[in-house]
Amino acid sequence: MRTRSRSLLALAGTVVALSLTAVTPASAAGAVLTTANGDVAVGDVLNASLASGTAATLYSSATGTSGVSCGTSAFSATVTDNPTAPGTATESLTAHSFGSCTANVIGVLGVTSVTVNNLPYTASVASDGTLTVTPASGSTIQTTVVLRTLLGSINCVYQAASLTGATSNTDNSITFTSQQFTKTSGSSLCFANGYFTAKYAPVTDADAAVIVN
Repeated sequence: MRTRSRSLLALAGTVVALSLTAVTPASAAGAVLTTANGDVAVGDVLNASLASGTAATLYSSATGTSGVSCGTSAFSATVTDNPTAPGTATESLTAHSFGSCTANVIGVLGVTSVTVNNLPYTASVASDGTLTVTPASGSTIQTTVVLRTLLGSINCVYQAASLTGATSNTDNSITFTSQQFTKTSGSSLCFANGYFTAKYAPVTDADAAVIVN
């Protein structure tokens, strides 16, 4: 009887272990956006500034170095959905600023301001690391650059249908590379196209680095 009892207990233990193994992966699966503190909650605000030693640039060509360069830039985005990974999390980009900007365009004396218009935008972050920024329906992504020239102040307005970036868990960054904007208004001193490049790191939630899963 003791041997039979031990056998039954061993069998029961095996069944329990297998049951726990079957359940554990689903219950342990994390969200697309997490930190060391756990899943990022809907409503949390993510923040990031330029990676140390980098600049945000809007150049007149994808491979050139003529245009506008900003020494500071930062954004804030509110998480609106953060499903279980793999999947796509969404954020509402509510603020995006630029400062300490200079220009090396002939005829331009300096940069008064670089302003992101038509906020908020929607930022979608996929588990594969792709980030897509899109405007509200019927709107467009728009940036207004105010330049100082010998003839006075001029406004250069640039627009894009969407932007694509890449996230990295190595340094908790988001990188935009040569994302094309088209000039929609402005004088001949405004270059016809603007190619936006910037790296933001680290992206944080309450000072904890954000990881994309």
